[in-house]
Amino acid sequence: MGHYEDNFMSIYNEVELKGLRKKFDSQLKKMRTQSKHDHKEQIDLWEYALRRIKGWAPNKSEKKQ
Repeated sequence: MGHYEDNFMSIYNEVELKGLRKKFDSQLKKMRTQSKHDHKEQIDLWEYALRRIKGWAPNKSEKKQ
């Protein structure tokens, strides 16, 4: 597998192992309606969605608790 596919598998495995599928899918669905994500690659969308459901807030310096 190439580096690109490894990233997808890594994200997929983390989502599945931690039971985050519903949150992950919901975040991706929400992002589809936001114009700031229109021109991002799929892997970038997945990485962003995973960070968001894990508590990362893009406009804040610290992670949510």
